[in-house]
Amino acid sequence: MSVKDVIETKLKEAFQPSHLQVINESFRHSVPPGSESHFKVTLVSADFLGSTAVKRHQMVYQLLADELKNGIHALALHLYTDAEWREKGAVEPESPACRGGSK
Repeated sequence: MSVKDVIETKLKEAFQPSHLQVINESFRHSVPPGSESHFKVTLVSADFLGSTAVKRHQMVYQLLADELKNGIHALALHLYTDAEWREKGAVEPESPACRGGSK
C-alpha cells in the first residue's frame, strides 16, 4: 500500500470526512522520482466543529505520527468544517512553488 493510500485510509476511518483529497506533491520538490515525501491534505469533517486550527492539526499529526516519523517530509493540511468548506466555495487551495532543495 502506498503512503498516500495509508494516509487516506487512516483519515477516512478517523474523521468520516464529507470531503477528502490527498495529493502526493513530491514531484514538485527536489526528491527522486516516485518519492512519497510531500503531501497536501484537504479534509472536511464534522469532527472539527468547535476546534481551533491548531487543535485540528494536532489531531491529524497524532493520527499520522508513524508516517511523519518514517518518510513524510512535508504535510500541508487544509482542515475545515462543512460550513467553512462551503464558505470558501469548496475549492482546494493551491500549493506554492517549492523554494528549497538542491535544484
